[in-house]
Amino acid sequence: MDRETRLKRLRFRAWHRGTKEADLLIGGYFDQESTRWSDAEMDWFEALLSEEDVEIMAWALGTMVVPPRWEGPMMQRLRTLDYIPIER
Repeated sequence: MDRETRLKRLRFRAWHRGTKEADLLIGGYFDQESTRWSDAEMDWFEALLSEEDVEIMAWALGTMVVPPRWEGPMMQRLRTLDYIPIER
């Protein structure tokens, strides 16, 4: 599959998680970061999407310890949370 198709597929999966909170967290992260991803980083994100939303959210919020498999620069960027729009 070519890069553009793969990114479109990942974007859909990132923004259709099942809850608004997960959509904003995971989809927002995708929108901010994905244009710079290498193939290995896309692999990481694609694998992350197989995890439960509550776990991904807990790792990002720091309420649960991040398993070694997911720890690294991409998780650190996910944990910044500065990509989530806050509507007032």
